[in-house]
Amino acid sequence: MAIVGPGTAPTSALGPAAPPVDRTPEERRPTRWTVGRILLTTVLVGFAALFLYPLVWLIAASLKPASQVFDNSLIPETWKWGNYVQVWAELPLLSWMFNSVSIALLAAAAVSVSSSLVAFGFAYFRFPGRNILFGLVLGTMMLPGSVTMIPTYLIWKETGLLGTWVPLFGVNLFGSAFYIFLQRQFYLSLPRELFEAARIDGASYWQLFWRIAMPLSIPSFIIVFLFEFQAAWNNFQGALIYLNGESVEDFTAPLGIAYAMTKYSPSAGGQGDYQYVMVASLLVTLPMLLLFSFGQRYFIEGVATQGRKG
Repeated sequence: MAIVGPGTAPTSALGPAAPPVDRTPEERRPTRWTVGRILLTTVLVGFAALFLYPLVWLIAASLKPASQVFDNSLIPETWKWGNYVQVWAELPLLSWMFNSVSIALLAAAAVSVSSSLVAFGFAYFRFPGRNILFGLVLGTMMLPGSVTMIPTYLIWKETGLLGTWVPLFGVNLFGSAFYIFLQRQFYLSLPRELFEAARIDGASYWQLFWRIAMPLSIPSFIIVFLFEFQAAWNNFQGALIYLNGESVEDFTAPLGIAYAMTKYSPSAGGQGDYQYVMVASLLVTLPMLLLFSFGQRYFIEGVATQGRKG
Protein backbone atom coordinates (compact mmCIF):
# COMPACT_ATOMS: atom_id res chain seq x y z
CA MET A 1 0.00 0.00 0.00
CA ALA A 2 1.10 3.55 -0.53
CA ILE A 3 1.82 5.58 2.61
CA VAL A 4 1.02 9.25 2.45
CA GLY A 5 2.20 11.51 5.21
CA PRO A 6 2.07 15.20 5.67
CA GLY A 7 4.39 16.92 3.31
CA THR A 8 5.23 13.72 1.41
CA ALA A 9 4.27 12.72 -2.08
CA PRO A 10 2.46 9.43 -2.59
CA THR A 11 4.73 6.55 -3.54
CA SER A 12 3.86 3.24 -5.10
CA ALA A 13 4.19 -0.01 -3.19
CA LEU A 14 6.41 -1.23 -6.00
CA GLY A 15 8.87 1.63 -5.56
CA PRO A 16 9.30 5.17 -6.78
CA ALA A 17 8.07 6.00 -10.25
CA ALA A 18 10.63 6.23 -13.04
CA PRO A 19 11.80 9.76 -13.74
CA PRO A 20 10.46 11.29 -16.95
CA VAL A 21 12.67 10.98 -19.99
CA ASP A 22 14.25 14.28 -20.91
CA ARG A 23 13.99 14.64 -24.64
CA THR A 24 15.70 17.24 -26.76
CA PRO A 25 13.67 19.95 -28.50
CA GLU A 26 14.38 18.23 -31.83
CA GLU A 27 12.83 15.00 -30.51
CA ARG A 28 9.77 16.78 -29.11
CA ARG A 29 9.20 18.73 -32.30
CA PRO A 30 7.04 16.83 -34.83
CA THR A 31 8.53 16.08 -38.22
CA ARG A 32 7.58 18.72 -40.76
CA TRP A 33 7.40 17.71 -44.36
CA THR A 34 8.72 20.83 -45.98
CA VAL A 35 9.13 21.26 -49.71
CA GLY A 36 12.87 20.65 -49.42
CA ARG A 37 12.38 17.42 -47.48
CA ILE A 38 9.81 16.17 -49.99
CA LEU A 39 12.14 16.93 -52.90
CA LEU A 40 15.06 15.23 -51.18
CA THR A 41 12.97 12.14 -50.42
CA THR A 42 11.75 12.02 -54.01
CA VAL A 43 15.30 12.23 -55.37
CA LEU A 44 16.52 9.49 -53.00
CA VAL A 45 13.62 7.21 -53.91
CA GLY A 46 14.28 7.87 -57.60
CA PHE A 47 17.95 6.96 -57.31
CA ALA A 48 17.08 3.88 -55.24
CA ALA A 49 14.66 2.74 -57.95
CA LEU A 50 17.30 3.42 -60.61
CA PHE A 51 19.87 1.25 -58.86
CA LEU A 52 17.35 -1.50 -58.04
CA TYR A 53 15.94 -1.72 -61.58
CA PRO A 54 18.67 -4.07 -62.97
CA LEU A 55 18.19 -6.46 -60.06
CA VAL A 56 14.40 -6.44 -60.43
CA TRP A 57 14.77 -6.97 -64.19
CA LEU A 58 17.13 -9.90 -63.56
CA ILE A 59 14.68 -11.52 -61.15
CA ALA A 60 11.84 -11.14 -63.65
CA ALA A 61 13.93 -12.48 -66.55
CA SER A 62 14.92 -15.54 -64.53
CA LEU A 63 11.23 -16.47 -64.18
CA LYS A 64 10.37 -16.22 -67.89
CA PRO A 65 10.48 -18.72 -70.74
CA ALA A 66 13.19 -18.34 -73.37
CA SER A 67 10.93 -16.42 -75.78
CA GLN A 68 10.15 -13.67 -73.22
CA VAL A 69 13.51 -13.12 -71.50
CA PHE A 70 14.29 -9.84 -73.28
CA ASP A 71 10.79 -8.33 -73.47
CA ASN A 72 11.71 -5.75 -70.74
CA SER A 73 8.62 -6.57 -68.70
CA LEU A 74 9.13 -6.53 -64.94
CA ILE A 75 6.18 -8.88 -64.41
CA PRO A 76 6.50 -12.18 -66.32
CA GLU A 77 3.62 -12.99 -68.60
CA THR A 78 4.34 -16.69 -68.12
CA TRP A 79 5.89 -17.80 -64.84
CA LYS A 80 8.55 -20.52 -65.15
CA TRP A 81 9.55 -21.51 -61.61
CA GLY A 82 11.13 -24.63 -63.06
CA ASN A 83 14.06 -22.55 -64.31
CA TYR A 84 15.53 -22.60 -60.81
CA VAL A 85 15.43 -26.40 -60.82
CA GLN A 86 16.53 -27.01 -64.39
CA VAL A 87 19.57 -24.71 -64.19
CA TRP A 88 21.42 -27.21 -61.96
CA ALA A 89 21.11 -29.84 -64.67
CA GLU A 90 22.03 -27.44 -67.47
CA LEU A 91 25.12 -25.88 -65.87
CA PRO A 92 27.71 -27.00 -63.27
CA LEU A 93 26.71 -23.98 -61.19
CA LEU A 94 27.54 -25.58 -57.85
CA SER A 95 31.13 -26.23 -58.94
CA TRP A 96 31.48 -22.67 -60.24
CA MET A 97 30.25 -21.16 -56.99
CA PHE A 98 32.46 -23.43 -54.89
CA ASN A 99 35.50 -22.42 -56.94
CA SER A 100 34.65 -18.73 -56.68
CA VAL A 101 34.03 -18.86 -52.93
CA SER A 102 37.27 -20.76 -52.29
CA ILE A 103 39.41 -18.44 -54.43
CA ALA A 104 37.77 -15.32 -53.01
CA LEU A 105 38.33 -16.48 -49.42
CA LEU A 106 41.99 -17.30 -50.09
CA ALA A 107 42.58 -14.00 -51.89
CA ALA A 108 40.82 -11.90 -49.26
CA ALA A 109 42.55 -13.61 -46.33
CA ALA A 110 45.98 -13.37 -47.96
CA VAL A 111 45.78 -9.69 -48.86
CA SER A 112 44.18 -8.71 -45.53
CA VAL A 113 46.95 -10.27 -43.43
CA SER A 114 49.87 -9.27 -45.66
CA SER A 115 48.66 -5.69 -46.12
CA SER A 116 48.05 -5.35 -42.38
CA LEU A 117 51.60 -6.46 -41.58
CA VAL A 118 53.17 -4.05 -44.06
CA ALA A 119 50.89 -1.20 -42.95
CA PHE A 120 51.80 -1.78 -39.30
CA GLY A 121 55.48 -1.59 -40.21
CA PHE A 122 55.00 1.75 -41.95
CA ALA A 123 52.90 3.11 -39.11
CA TYR A 124 54.95 2.00 -36.10
CA PHE A 125 58.62 1.82 -37.10
CA ARG A 126 60.74 4.90 -37.69
CA PHE A 127 63.62 4.34 -40.12
CA PRO A 128 65.48 6.40 -42.75
CA GLY A 129 63.73 6.53 -46.10
CA ARG A 130 60.39 5.38 -44.70
CA ASN A 131 58.38 8.07 -46.47
CA ILE A 132 60.23 7.48 -49.75
CA LEU A 133 59.59 3.75 -49.56
CA PHE A 134 55.93 4.33 -48.72
CA GLY A 135 55.66 6.70 -51.68
CA LEU A 136 57.07 4.01 -53.96
CA VAL A 137 54.45 1.57 -52.67
CA LEU A 138 51.69 4.08 -53.42
CA GLY A 139 53.25 4.74 -56.82
CA THR A 140 52.50 1.17 -57.86
CA MET A 141 48.81 2.11 -57.90
CA MET A 142 49.54 4.37 -60.87
CA LEU A 143 50.52 1.39 -63.04
CA PRO A 144 47.58 0.19 -65.18
CA GLY A 145 46.82 -3.49 -65.07
CA SER A 146 47.55 -3.90 -68.77
CA VAL A 147 51.21 -2.99 -68.12
CA THR A 148 51.78 -5.76 -65.58
CA MET A 149 49.52 -8.37 -67.16
CA ILE A 150 52.08 -9.98 -69.51
CA PRO A 151 55.03 -9.97 -67.06
CA THR A 152 52.82 -11.49 -64.39
CA TYR A 153 51.62 -14.17 -66.79
CA LEU A 154 55.20 -15.04 -67.75
CA ILE A 155 56.16 -15.36 -64.07
CA TRP A 156 53.34 -17.78 -63.38
CA LYS A 157 54.16 -19.69 -66.56
CA GLU A 158 57.74 -20.22 -65.37
CA THR A 159 56.46 -21.53 -62.04
CA GLY A 160 54.32 -24.12 -63.82
CA LEU A 161 51.15 -23.03 -62.00
CA LEU A 162 49.03 -22.10 -65.02
CA GLY A 163 45.62 -23.73 -64.89
CA THR A 164 45.53 -23.71 -61.07
CA TRP A 165 43.99 -21.39 -58.49
CA VAL A 166 47.35 -20.09 -57.29
CA PRO A 167 47.73 -17.23 -59.84
CA LEU A 168 44.30 -15.93 -58.81
CA PHE A 169 45.27 -15.39 -55.17
CA GLY A 170 49.04 -15.86 -54.94
CA VAL A 171 49.88 -12.25 -55.77
CA ASN A 172 47.88 -11.16 -52.72
CA LEU A 173 50.47 -12.72 -50.44
CA PHE A 174 52.59 -9.61 -51.06
CA GLY A 175 49.91 -7.10 -50.10
CA SER A 176 48.13 -4.35 -52.01
CA ALA A 177 49.18 -0.70 -52.14
CA PHE A 178 45.66 0.61 -51.61
CA TYR A 179 44.95 -1.69 -48.67
CA ILE A 180 48.35 -0.89 -47.13
CA PHE A 181 47.48 2.80 -47.31
CA LEU A 182 44.04 2.20 -45.80
CA GLN A 183 45.33 0.06 -42.95
CA ARG A 184 48.22 2.43 -42.22
CA GLN A 185 45.76 5.28 -41.63
CA PHE A 186 43.98 3.21 -39.02
CA TYR A 187 47.19 2.26 -37.27
CA LEU A 188 48.35 5.88 -37.16
CA SER A 189 45.16 6.78 -35.28
CA LEU A 190 46.07 4.41 -32.42
CA PRO A 191 47.80 5.97 -29.39
CA ARG A 192 51.50 5.20 -29.57
CA GLU A 193 51.63 5.05 -25.77
CA LEU A 194 49.87 1.68 -25.91
CA PHE A 195 52.72 0.16 -27.87
CA GLU A 196 55.40 1.83 -25.79
CA ALA A 197 53.84 0.50 -22.57
CA ALA A 198 53.69 -3.00 -24.07
CA ARG A 199 57.34 -2.79 -25.10
CA ILE A 200 58.28 -1.85 -21.55
CA ASP A 201 56.40 -4.93 -20.33
CA GLY A 202 58.51 -7.08 -22.67
CA ALA A 203 56.13 -7.57 -25.62
CA SER A 204 57.70 -8.47 -28.95
CA TYR A 205 56.96 -6.66 -32.17
CA TRP A 206 54.71 -9.51 -33.26
CA GLN A 207 52.77 -9.25 -30.00
CA LEU A 208 52.36 -5.52 -30.56
CA PHE A 209 50.75 -6.27 -33.90
CA TRP A 210 48.69 -9.32 -32.94
CA ARG A 211 47.52 -8.35 -29.44
CA ILE A 212 47.16 -4.56 -29.72
CA ALA A 213 47.02 -3.33 -33.30
CA MET A 214 44.85 -6.07 -34.79
CA PRO A 215 42.05 -6.11 -32.16
CA LEU A 216 41.75 -2.33 -32.36
CA SER A 217 41.63 -2.28 -36.17
CA ILE A 218 39.04 -5.02 -36.77
CA PRO A 219 36.68 -2.65 -38.71
CA SER A 220 39.42 -1.74 -41.21
CA PHE A 221 40.47 -5.39 -41.48
CA ILE A 222 36.92 -6.46 -42.30
CA ILE A 223 36.56 -3.64 -44.83
CA VAL A 224 39.72 -4.80 -46.61
CA PHE A 225 38.49 -8.40 -46.51
CA LEU A 226 35.12 -7.50 -48.01
CA PHE A 227 36.62 -5.28 -50.72
CA GLU A 228 39.04 -7.99 -51.82
CA PHE A 229 36.42 -10.73 -51.59
CA GLN A 230 34.25 -8.77 -54.01
CA ALA A 231 37.20 -8.09 -56.32
CA ALA A 232 38.20 -11.76 -56.38
CA TRP A 233 34.59 -12.88 -56.80
CA ASN A 234 34.17 -10.65 -59.88
CA ASN A 235 37.64 -11.35 -61.32
CA PHE A 236 36.64 -12.43 -64.81
CA GLN A 237 39.87 -11.41 -66.53
CA GLY A 238 42.13 -13.39 -64.22
CA ALA A 239 40.00 -16.53 -64.58
CA LEU A 240 39.88 -16.07 -68.34
CA ILE A 241 43.69 -15.92 -68.54
CA TYR A 242 44.63 -18.69 -66.11
CA LEU A 243 41.68 -21.11 -66.17
CA ASN A 244 40.22 -20.84 -69.68
CA GLY A 245 42.03 -23.92 -71.02
CA GLU A 246 40.85 -26.25 -68.28
CA SER A 247 37.62 -28.20 -67.69
CA VAL A 248 34.31 -26.34 -67.54
CA GLU A 249 33.80 -27.56 -63.96
CA ASP A 250 37.00 -25.74 -62.95
CA PHE A 251 35.67 -22.33 -64.04
CA THR A 252 34.78 -19.59 -61.60
CA ALA A 253 31.27 -18.12 -61.57
CA PRO A 254 31.99 -15.08 -63.84
CA LEU A 255 33.86 -17.23 -66.37
CA GLY A 256 31.14 -19.87 -66.20
CA ILE A 257 28.39 -17.36 -66.92
CA ALA A 258 30.34 -16.09 -69.93
CA TYR A 259 30.66 -19.69 -71.09
CA ALA A 260 26.89 -20.18 -70.66
CA MET A 261 26.19 -17.08 -72.78
CA THR A 262 28.24 -18.64 -75.58
CA LYS A 263 26.70 -22.08 -75.06
CA TYR A 264 23.12 -20.85 -75.48
CA SER A 265 23.87 -18.34 -78.24
CA PRO A 266 22.08 -19.27 -81.49
CA SER A 267 25.17 -18.20 -83.44
CA ALA A 268 27.15 -20.90 -81.61
CA GLY A 269 24.54 -23.61 -82.14
CA GLY A 270 22.53 -22.97 -78.97
CA GLN A 271 18.78 -22.71 -78.55
CA GLY A 272 18.69 -19.25 -76.97
CA ASP A 273 17.89 -20.54 -73.47
CA TYR A 274 19.13 -17.39 -71.80
CA GLN A 275 16.72 -17.84 -68.89
CA TYR A 276 19.24 -20.24 -67.37
CA VAL A 277 21.94 -17.59 -67.67
CA MET A 278 19.67 -15.16 -65.81
CA VAL A 279 19.03 -17.67 -63.04
CA ALA A 280 22.75 -18.37 -62.72
CA SER A 281 23.55 -14.64 -62.66
CA LEU A 282 21.00 -14.04 -59.90
CA LEU A 283 22.26 -16.93 -57.78
CA VAL A 284 25.83 -15.69 -58.19
CA THR A 285 24.79 -12.18 -57.10
CA LEU A 286 23.00 -13.23 -53.91
CA PRO A 287 26.13 -14.19 -51.90
CA MET A 288 27.61 -10.73 -52.41
CA LEU A 289 24.38 -9.06 -51.33
CA LEU A 290 24.31 -11.14 -48.16
CA LEU A 291 27.99 -10.48 -47.49
CA PHE A 292 27.65 -6.72 -47.73
CA SER A 293 24.48 -6.77 -45.66
CA PHE A 294 26.48 -8.50 -42.95
CA GLY A 295 29.42 -6.11 -43.25
CA GLN A 296 27.43 -2.88 -43.49
CA ARG A 297 27.93 -1.90 -39.86
CA TYR A 298 31.68 -2.37 -40.21
CA PHE A 299 31.70 0.05 -43.14
CA ILE A 300 29.89 2.62 -41.02
CA GLU A 301 32.18 2.01 -38.06
CA GLY A 302 35.24 2.33 -40.27
CA VAL A 303 34.07 5.62 -41.73
CA ALA A 304 33.21 6.91 -38.26
CA THR A 305 36.64 5.95 -36.97
CA GLN A 306 38.30 7.85 -39.79
CA GLY A 307 36.06 10.83 -39.14
CA ARG A 308 37.03 10.92 -35.45
CA LYS A 309 40.71 10.77 -36.25
CA GLY A 310 42.51 13.99 -35.27
